[in-house]
Amino acid sequence: MNNQYKNHTSIFFAGHFAIDTIIRFKHERKPSLGGSVSYCSLALSTYTKDVNISIISNLGKLNFNDHFLDIVRNRNINLEGIKWSDTNNTNFVLDYFNHSRTLTLKSRSPNLSFEDLPQKYLNNPPEVIVLVPLCSEITYDYVSKILEHFPNTYIGIDLQGFLRKIDDQGIVSYILDEQIISNMNNIMNLIGERLILKGSEVEMKLLSNKDDLNEVMNYFHDSEFKGLFIMTLGESGSMITKQGYQTFKIPAFKSRSVIDETGAGDVYLAIFLYEFICSDKSWEAVKKAAYLASSAASFLVERNGPDGFEAKDKIIERVNSRNYII
Repeated sequence: MNNQYKNHTSIFFAGHFAIDTIIRFKHERKPSLGGSVSYCSLALSTYTKDVNISIISNLGKLNFNDHFLDIVRNRNINLEGIKWSDTNNTNFVLDYFNHSRTLTLKSRSPNLSFEDLPQKYLNNPPEVIVLVPLCSEITYDYVSKILEHFPNTYIGIDLQGFLRKIDDQGIVSYILDEQIISNMNNIMNLIGERLILKGSEVEMKLLSNKDDLNEVMNYFHDSEFKGLFIMTLGESGSMITKQGYQTFKIPAFKSRSVIDETGAGDVYLAIFLYEFICSDKSWEAVKKAAYLASSAASFLVERNGPDGFEAKDKIIERVNSRNYII
Protein backbone atom coordinates (compact mmCIF):
# COMPACT_ATOMS: atom_id res chain seq x y z
CA MET A 1 0.00 0.00 0.00
CA ASN A 2 1.05 3.64 -0.27
CA ASN A 3 3.04 5.74 2.20
CA GLN A 4 -0.11 7.34 3.55
CA TYR A 5 -1.27 3.89 4.62
CA LYS A 6 1.92 3.46 6.65
CA ASN A 7 1.85 6.92 8.23
CA HIS A 8 -1.65 6.63 9.71
CA THR A 9 -3.19 4.32 12.25
CA SER A 10 -4.35 1.22 10.41
CA ILE A 11 -7.36 -0.94 11.30
CA PHE A 12 -8.79 -4.01 9.55
CA PHE A 13 -12.42 -5.04 10.08
CA ALA A 14 -13.21 -8.69 9.24
CA GLY A 15 -16.66 -10.22 8.86
CA HIS A 16 -19.65 -10.45 6.54
CA PHE A 17 -21.42 -7.53 4.98
CA ALA A 18 -25.16 -8.03 5.38
CA ILE A 19 -28.33 -6.96 3.68
CA ASP A 20 -30.62 -5.90 6.53
CA THR A 21 -34.38 -5.83 6.24
CA ILE A 22 -35.57 -3.89 9.28
CA ILE A 23 -39.13 -4.13 10.57
CA ARG A 24 -40.03 -1.65 13.27
CA PHE A 25 -43.45 -1.88 14.89
CA LYS A 26 -44.65 -3.97 11.90
CA HIS A 27 -43.47 -1.41 9.33
CA GLU A 28 -40.90 -2.89 6.91
CA ARG A 29 -38.19 -0.61 5.57
CA LYS A 30 -36.26 -0.92 2.34
CA PRO A 31 -33.26 -3.31 2.56
CA SER A 32 -30.10 -1.52 3.65
CA LEU A 33 -26.42 -2.25 4.03
CA GLY A 34 -25.72 -3.95 7.34
CA GLY A 35 -23.10 -5.92 9.19
CA SER A 36 -20.57 -4.80 11.74
CA VAL A 37 -17.89 -4.21 9.09
CA SER A 38 -20.22 -1.57 7.59
CA TYR A 39 -21.12 0.22 10.82
CA CYS A 40 -17.61 0.05 12.28
CA SER A 41 -15.84 1.35 9.19
CA LEU A 42 -18.36 4.10 8.42
CA ALA A 43 -18.41 5.29 12.03
CA LEU A 44 -14.63 5.45 12.24
CA SER A 45 -14.17 7.13 8.84
CA THR A 46 -16.63 9.84 9.95
CA TYR A 47 -14.98 10.20 13.35
CA THR A 48 -11.45 10.85 12.02
CA LYS A 49 -9.48 11.12 8.80
CA ASP A 50 -6.28 10.06 10.56
CA VAL A 51 -6.88 6.35 10.01
CA ASN A 52 -6.56 3.80 7.23
CA ILE A 53 -9.49 1.39 7.20
CA SER A 54 -9.61 -1.92 5.35
CA ILE A 55 -12.40 -4.49 5.21
CA ILE A 56 -12.00 -8.25 4.92
CA SER A 57 -15.17 -10.00 3.81
CA ASN A 58 -16.83 -12.59 1.61
CA LEU A 59 -19.72 -11.26 -0.45
CA GLY A 60 -22.35 -13.42 -2.13
CA LYS A 61 -23.11 -11.66 -5.39
CA LEU A 62 -26.33 -13.48 -6.32
CA ASN A 63 -28.55 -11.27 -4.13
CA PHE A 64 -26.24 -8.33 -3.38
CA ASN A 65 -26.60 -5.04 -5.23
CA ASP A 66 -23.13 -3.58 -5.74
CA HIS A 67 -24.53 -0.07 -5.22
CA PHE A 68 -24.91 -0.90 -1.52
CA LEU A 69 -21.12 -0.45 -1.30
CA ASP A 70 -21.12 3.08 -2.73
CA ILE A 71 -21.45 4.60 0.74
CA VAL A 72 -18.33 2.69 1.80
CA ARG A 73 -16.32 3.44 -1.36
CA ASN A 74 -17.03 7.15 -0.95
CA ARG A 75 -15.17 7.09 2.38
CA ASN A 76 -11.90 5.80 0.86
CA ILE A 77 -12.24 2.56 2.80
CA ASN A 78 -10.05 -0.16 1.28
CA LEU A 79 -12.16 -3.00 -0.12
CA GLU A 80 -9.41 -5.07 -1.72
CA GLY A 81 -9.93 -7.69 1.00
CA ILE A 82 -13.40 -8.59 -0.30
CA LYS A 83 -13.88 -11.89 -2.09
CA TRP A 84 -16.95 -12.19 -4.32
CA SER A 85 -18.59 -15.62 -4.32
CA ASP A 86 -21.24 -17.14 -6.60
CA THR A 87 -23.67 -17.55 -3.70
CA ASN A 88 -26.36 -15.59 -1.90
CA ASN A 89 -25.09 -12.97 0.51
CA THR A 90 -25.73 -12.86 4.25
CA ASN A 91 -29.23 -11.46 4.70
CA PHE A 92 -30.97 -10.75 8.01
CA VAL A 93 -34.49 -9.69 8.92
CA LEU A 94 -34.47 -7.57 12.09
CA ASP A 95 -37.94 -7.28 13.62
CA TYR A 96 -38.03 -4.65 16.42
CA PHE A 97 -40.85 -4.26 18.91
CA ASN A 98 -40.78 -2.60 22.35
CA HIS A 99 -36.94 -2.35 22.45
CA SER A 100 -36.48 -6.05 21.70
CA ARG A 101 -35.89 -7.74 18.38
CA THR A 102 -36.24 -11.03 16.56
CA LEU A 103 -33.35 -11.77 14.23
CA THR A 104 -33.72 -14.19 11.32
CA LEU A 105 -30.95 -15.28 8.93
CA LYS A 106 -32.36 -15.72 5.41
CA SER A 107 -29.12 -16.51 3.56
CA ARG A 108 -25.41 -16.67 4.29
CA SER A 109 -22.11 -15.93 2.54
CA PRO A 110 -19.25 -18.46 2.81
CA ASN A 111 -16.78 -18.42 5.71
CA LEU A 112 -13.78 -16.12 5.57
CA SER A 113 -10.58 -17.82 4.44
CA PHE A 114 -7.17 -16.54 5.49
CA GLU A 115 -5.79 -17.54 2.11
CA ASP A 116 -7.98 -14.87 0.48
CA LEU A 117 -6.11 -12.01 2.20
CA PRO A 118 -4.30 -9.80 -0.32
CA GLN A 119 -0.52 -9.91 -0.07
CA LYS A 120 -0.38 -6.15 0.54
CA TYR A 121 -2.45 -6.68 3.70
CA LEU A 122 0.11 -9.22 4.90
CA ASN A 123 2.98 -6.86 4.08
CA ASN A 124 1.49 -3.94 6.03
CA PRO A 125 0.39 -5.17 9.47
CA PRO A 126 -2.32 -3.00 11.06
CA GLU A 127 -2.36 -1.83 14.66
CA VAL A 128 -5.70 -3.62 15.16
CA ILE A 129 -7.62 -6.39 13.44
CA VAL A 130 -11.27 -6.36 14.50
CA LEU A 131 -13.13 -9.66 14.17
CA VAL A 132 -16.84 -8.90 13.82
CA PRO A 133 -18.59 -12.01 12.46
CA LEU A 134 -22.35 -12.19 12.07
CA CYS A 135 -22.94 -15.93 11.82
CA SER A 136 -19.79 -17.91 12.73
CA GLU A 137 -17.97 -17.04 9.50
CA ILE A 138 -14.70 -16.58 11.44
CA THR A 139 -13.30 -19.86 12.77
CA TYR A 140 -10.69 -20.77 15.37
CA ASP A 141 -8.33 -21.73 12.53
CA TYR A 142 -8.79 -18.32 10.92
CA VAL A 143 -7.95 -16.57 14.20
CA SER A 144 -4.86 -18.74 14.73
CA LYS A 145 -3.53 -17.80 11.28
CA ILE A 146 -4.20 -14.12 11.93
CA LEU A 147 -2.16 -14.32 15.13
CA GLU A 148 0.64 -16.20 13.39
CA HIS A 149 0.99 -13.65 10.60
CA PHE A 150 0.33 -10.53 12.69
CA PRO A 151 2.22 -11.24 15.95
CA ASN A 152 2.23 -7.63 17.22
CA THR A 153 -1.31 -6.63 16.30
CA TYR A 154 -4.11 -6.12 18.80
CA ILE A 155 -7.21 -8.22 18.16
CA GLY A 156 -10.63 -6.69 18.71
CA ILE A 157 -13.60 -9.03 19.00
CA ASP A 158 -17.34 -8.46 18.91
CA LEU A 159 -18.95 -11.48 20.54
CA GLN A 160 -22.25 -11.52 18.68
CA GLY A 161 -21.36 -13.63 15.62
CA PHE A 162 -19.24 -16.02 17.68
CA LEU A 163 -22.05 -16.87 20.11
CA ARG A 164 -25.22 -16.83 18.01
CA LYS A 165 -27.13 -20.08 17.72
CA ILE A 166 -29.04 -20.32 14.43
CA ASP A 167 -31.71 -22.98 13.96
CA ASP A 168 -32.87 -24.64 10.73
CA GLN A 169 -35.39 -21.84 10.12
CA GLY A 170 -32.71 -19.19 10.51
CA ILE A 171 -33.97 -17.93 13.87
CA VAL A 172 -31.06 -16.44 15.83
CA SER A 173 -30.90 -16.98 19.59
CA TYR A 174 -28.47 -16.86 22.46
CA ILE A 175 -28.69 -20.16 24.32
CA LEU A 176 -26.06 -22.06 26.25
CA ASP A 177 -24.21 -24.31 23.81
CA GLU A 178 -21.13 -25.93 25.32
CA GLN A 179 -19.38 -26.30 21.97
CA ILE A 180 -19.85 -22.63 21.08
CA ILE A 181 -18.69 -21.49 24.53
CA SER A 182 -15.67 -23.81 24.44
CA ASN A 183 -14.66 -22.50 21.02
CA MET A 184 -14.90 -18.91 22.26
CA ASN A 185 -12.86 -19.69 25.37
CA ASN A 186 -10.18 -21.28 23.19
CA ILE A 187 -10.06 -18.18 20.98
CA MET A 188 -9.72 -15.86 23.99
CA ASN A 189 -6.92 -17.99 25.43
CA LEU A 190 -5.18 -18.07 22.08
CA ILE A 191 -5.17 -14.27 21.73
CA GLY A 192 -4.10 -13.57 25.32
CA GLU A 193 -2.88 -10.07 26.20
CA ARG A 194 -3.68 -8.65 22.77
CA LEU A 195 -7.42 -9.25 23.16
CA ILE A 196 -9.97 -6.42 23.39
CA LEU A 197 -13.42 -8.03 23.58
CA LYS A 198 -16.83 -6.37 23.50
CA GLY A 199 -20.14 -8.06 24.18
CA SER A 200 -23.68 -7.05 24.98
CA GLU A 201 -25.20 -7.80 28.38
CA VAL A 202 -26.86 -10.95 27.01
CA GLU A 203 -23.66 -12.15 25.34
CA MET A 204 -21.40 -11.52 28.31
CA LYS A 205 -23.83 -13.24 30.68
CA LEU A 206 -23.93 -16.24 28.36
CA LEU A 207 -20.17 -16.47 28.01
CA SER A 208 -19.54 -16.15 31.75
CA ASN A 209 -22.59 -18.20 32.82
CA LYS A 210 -23.31 -15.46 35.37
CA ASP A 211 -26.44 -13.35 35.77
CA ASP A 212 -25.48 -10.46 38.07
CA LEU A 213 -23.62 -7.72 36.20
CA ASN A 214 -20.86 -7.38 38.81
CA GLU A 215 -20.41 -11.15 38.87
CA VAL A 216 -20.07 -11.14 35.09
CA MET A 217 -17.28 -8.58 35.20
CA ASN A 218 -15.62 -10.30 38.15
CA TYR A 219 -15.57 -13.49 36.11
CA PHE A 220 -13.54 -11.87 33.34
CA HIS A 221 -11.41 -9.89 35.80
CA ASP A 222 -10.46 -12.93 37.87
CA SER A 223 -10.33 -15.61 35.17
CA GLU A 224 -7.43 -16.97 33.13
CA PHE A 225 -8.20 -14.61 30.26
CA LYS A 226 -5.67 -11.79 29.88
CA GLY A 227 -7.44 -9.29 27.66
CA LEU A 228 -9.57 -6.21 28.15
CA PHE A 229 -13.32 -6.84 28.41
CA ILE A 230 -16.21 -4.48 27.66
CA MET A 231 -19.88 -5.14 28.39
CA THR A 232 -22.34 -2.75 26.72
CA LEU A 233 -25.64 -2.20 28.54
CA GLY A 234 -27.70 -0.01 26.22
CA GLU A 235 -29.24 2.90 28.11
CA SER A 236 -27.39 1.76 31.25
CA GLY A 237 -23.99 2.48 29.70
CA SER A 238 -21.09 0.03 29.75
CA MET A 239 -18.63 -1.69 32.08
CA ILE A 240 -14.94 -2.38 31.46
CA THR A 241 -12.48 -4.64 33.24
CA LYS A 242 -9.01 -6.15 32.99
CA GLN A 243 -6.88 -8.22 35.32
CA GLY A 244 -4.96 -5.99 37.72
CA TYR A 245 -7.23 -2.96 37.26
CA GLN A 246 -10.39 -1.76 38.96
CA THR A 247 -13.57 -2.34 36.97
CA PHE A 248 -15.37 0.87 36.06
CA LYS A 249 -18.75 1.85 34.64
CA ILE A 250 -19.34 4.36 31.85
CA PRO A 251 -22.71 6.13 31.55
CA ALA A 252 -24.78 6.28 28.39
CA PHE A 253 -25.41 9.71 26.88
CA LYS A 254 -28.85 11.09 26.11
CA SER A 255 -29.77 11.12 22.42
CA ARG A 256 -32.03 13.70 20.81
CA SER A 257 -34.29 10.79 19.85
CA VAL A 258 -34.06 7.02 19.45
CA ILE A 259 -34.92 5.98 15.89
CA ASP A 260 -32.80 2.89 15.24
CA GLU A 261 -30.51 1.08 17.68
CA THR A 262 -28.99 -1.17 15.00
CA GLY A 263 -25.19 -0.93 15.03
CA ALA A 264 -24.76 1.05 18.26
CA GLY A 265 -22.42 -1.57 19.71
CA ASP A 266 -20.38 -1.57 16.50
CA VAL A 267 -19.91 2.20 16.69
CA TYR A 268 -18.87 1.91 20.34
CA LEU A 269 -16.26 -0.75 19.53
CA ALA A 270 -14.77 1.07 16.53
CA ILE A 271 -14.32 4.39 18.32
CA PHE A 272 -13.03 2.73 21.48
CA LEU A 273 -10.40 0.73 19.61
CA TYR A 274 -9.15 3.73 17.65
CA GLU A 275 -8.81 5.88 20.75
CA PHE A 276 -7.18 3.05 22.70
CA ILE A 277 -4.61 2.37 19.99
CA CYS A 278 -3.74 6.06 19.72
CA SER A 279 -3.31 6.38 23.50
CA ASP A 280 -0.61 5.44 26.01
CA LYS A 281 -2.74 2.35 26.93
CA SER A 282 -3.07 3.49 30.56
CA TRP A 283 -6.26 2.72 32.49
CA GLU A 284 -7.14 6.41 32.45
CA ALA A 285 -6.78 6.37 28.65
CA VAL A 286 -9.09 3.34 28.51
CA LYS A 287 -11.70 5.30 30.48
CA LYS A 288 -11.37 8.32 28.16
CA ALA A 289 -11.77 6.07 25.11
CA ALA A 290 -14.91 4.53 26.62
CA TYR A 291 -16.54 7.93 27.20
CA LEU A 292 -15.92 8.88 23.58
CA ALA A 293 -17.24 5.51 22.39
CA SER A 294 -20.38 5.87 24.50
CA SER A 295 -21.00 9.36 23.13
CA ALA A 296 -20.49 8.16 19.53
CA ALA A 297 -23.04 5.37 20.01
CA SER A 298 -25.61 7.87 21.29
CA PHE A 299 -25.54 9.66 17.92
CA LEU A 300 -25.95 6.48 15.90
CA VAL A 301 -29.41 5.71 17.31
CA GLU A 302 -30.77 9.09 16.20
CA ARG A 303 -31.06 8.06 12.52
CA ASN A 304 -32.11 5.09 10.39
CA GLY A 305 -29.65 2.52 9.08
CA PRO A 306 -25.92 3.15 8.61
CA ASP A 307 -26.30 6.92 8.74
CA GLY A 308 -26.10 8.23 12.31
CA PHE A 309 -22.37 8.87 12.52
CA GLU A 310 -20.66 11.99 13.82
CA ALA A 311 -17.23 13.61 13.69
CA LYS A 312 -14.97 13.70 16.72
CA ASP A 313 -15.62 17.34 17.62
CA LYS A 314 -19.37 16.73 17.99
CA ILE A 315 -18.72 13.57 20.00
CA ILE A 316 -16.35 15.43 22.35
CA GLU A 317 -18.94 18.18 22.74
CA ARG A 318 -21.50 15.63 23.94
CA VAL A 319 -18.94 14.07 26.32
CA ASN A 320 -18.26 17.49 27.82
CA SER A 321 -21.99 18.13 28.25
CA ARG A 322 -22.20 15.23 30.74
CA ASN A 323 -25.81 14.81 29.72
CA TYR A 324 -26.07 11.22 30.88
CA ILE A 325 -29.03 8.86 30.99
CA ILE A 326 -29.72 8.43 34.70
